[in-house]
Amino acid sequence: MAGARPAHLRGRGRPVSEGRPISRFPIPDPSALPEDVRARMEAVRAKTGFLPNVFLALAHRPEEFRAFFAYHDALMERPGGLTKAEREMIVVATSAANRCLYCVVAHGAILRLRSKNPRLADQLATNYRRAEITPRQRAMLDFAMKVALASADITEADIEALREAGFSDDEIWDIGAIAAFFAMSNRLANMSALLPNEEFYGMGR
Repeated sequence: MAGARPAHLRGRGRPVSEGRPISRFPIPDPSALPEDVRARMEAVRAKTGFLPNVFLALAHRPEEFRAFFAYHDALMERPGGLTKAEREMIVVATSAANRCLYCVVAHGAILRLRSKNPRLADQLATNYRRAEITPRQRAMLDFAMKVALASADITEADIEALREAGFSDDEIWDIGAIAAFFAMSNRLANMSALLPNEEFYGMGR
């Protein structure tokens, strides 16, 4: 019903999860959003059966919403190179290092589905060096972690190690760009105290 405030909005207009707001910043009324933003949100809801909270949290800044998801899709949905599961592995491991609850839970769920391994996300979030991954993937995550945590220390030796592990320069860029993008995403989520949807916790278990 256009203009009606959804039942799950309380207080200062922010959806809540078990009594806590999903973000410390305002959540807009969906009916007041630009058409393209609403369309993107409805497409995601139709595909997944629920709307991930990050869409609600970013929607109050439509220009940033568009830019964020355009770059996200360019990195995470592009064909070739890294597999989609490997891309999610980067997100989970680096988000854990950045202590981002939202990204670990949400992308851990996606990783369980894409890897078809219900143990892998928990392993990566705890200690990726002990996870059920290949030596090539270990090299990938070693570099991703350096991008996320100590990018100023990256040297040619780090790039050469990835080439020796079998990665092309295009794939090396993907690893670094995904780690860098989610380092920004982790900080936004932490700043806004973004809570994961309950639905994520049981996915792929």
